Amino acid sequence: MDAARREELLARYRAHAARFSVVPGRSDPAVAAADTPATLARVPERWQMPSVRELEVLQLVAEGLGNREIGARLYVSEETVKTHVRHLLAKLDVTTRARAVAVAFRLGLVE
Repeated sequence: MDAARREELLARYRAHAARFSVVPGRSDPAVAAADTPATLARVPERWQMPSVRELEVLQLVAEGLGNREIGARLYVSEETVKTHVRHLLAKLDVTTRARAVAVAFRLGLVE
């Protein structure tokens, strides 16, 4: 993944995360400024962009592969895949692989 594509994904990810920091319809000045670059830069710390390798694992999870198959495809151990998946779940703030894939599709992180 080249740097430009990574920055594009990061911007979309931040924009998506920013939507969760405000409640639509409230008379809060933050709602009016929700789409400004300054607001997008203040994404909560719990929202982190997955690493390139984690995105590769996420793409393979989205294709329906299990940990062993992902490990074989990426030439890493099954335990390494489990670690990547665990980090993905934490970074996307979800509890299941299915939900991680759903969030990734909404954010455009996987195809």
